[in-house]
Amino acid sequence: MNEGFTIARAPGVPAPDHHPDVHVGRDGWLFLIGGTNSVLRQYRDPGMPRAILWRWRRILEARVRRCAGLGIRYAHVVAPEKLTVYPQASDALAFDPERAPVLRLERWLRLSPARRHWIDLVRPFRARAAEAPLYCRTDSHWTFAGYLLAYGEICRHLGLAPRQDILRRRIGSPAPYAGDLGLKFDPIRRETVESCLFETSARRIHANRLVTAFEAEGRGQAAHIGAHVVYRNDSSEADPRRLVLFADSYGHHTSTPHTGSLTPLLADTFREVHVLWSTSIDWGYLARVKPDFVVSEIAERFMIELPQTGFNIEKLADLALARRAG
Repeated sequence: MNEGFTIARAPGVPAPDHHPDVHVGRDGWLFLIGGTNSVLRQYRDPGMPRAILWRWRRILEARVRRCAGLGIRYAHVVAPEKLTVYPQASDALAFDPERAPVLRLERWLRLSPARRHWIDLVRPFRARAAEAPLYCRTDSHWTFAGYLLAYGEICRHLGLAPRQDILRRRIGSPAPYAGDLGLKFDPIRRETVESCLFETSARRIHANRLVTAFEAEGRGQAAHIGAHVVYRNDSSEADPRRLVLFADSYGHHTSTPHTGSLTPLLADTFREVHVLWSTSIDWGYLARVKPDFVVSEIAERFMIELPQTGFNIEKLADLALARRAG
């Protein structure tokens, strides 16, 4: 569990009253409300434009059809915002959690064939929210309990049982941590979180130039958009099929000790997992790899930005490298 929330500051230095992009809720819970995607505005009226919801419906329907034509089963999952799952901890912040973009899009899909390919995380997360923290207090991402819950829902949607022995293989111990929201404050807000690492037979067998360039600098976890890795799991307990995951930071391409990732959990489950850090689909890559499953994950706050067409992961990686060099 998350516990021991503290604000690291020098004696006599008062805590900051606020940060424009972060709301301080009950018991030190931090909520992203601003940023480039104006998160809180998405929950108010009118919220996310109806035209974008309509476009998302058309995009998901097209993805389902195109994947079916390649013999691939497609699934789409949205990582809900902390505001969507823990509105009661926001301490009377003025917004309507039922206008959450993920819930509105689900309603738009009600009569769509894409609805069968939709993985709902909001209801299971809300149902389990009181049992254990599913998000870090100082971070916008999930705890290990949150990742296990999301992983289980993905597995069940794909028709296979999630691994039941992952908790027994955990390594590491609770440690101090300042999440992406806590780092926005001065002094930094910290908490104590449980380890998200576990022993696994999965091994990385490929990493693209973007990932290896960051790793050469000792900053492998900083390789984000455009990152591309492949994991192989030769364990007899691994499902023999191949899965391609298109994701953002909730599917981080490497294990991180303080916040979890869908990638190591899925790599522990399938024979082969390909991870592309993008919310767009690289159709040429899928035609070459011919996976059994494609899972596309996107953070709820990023739904306001529609995915690209004609996307190529290596061109994106080259662009990221060029910007980094510049």
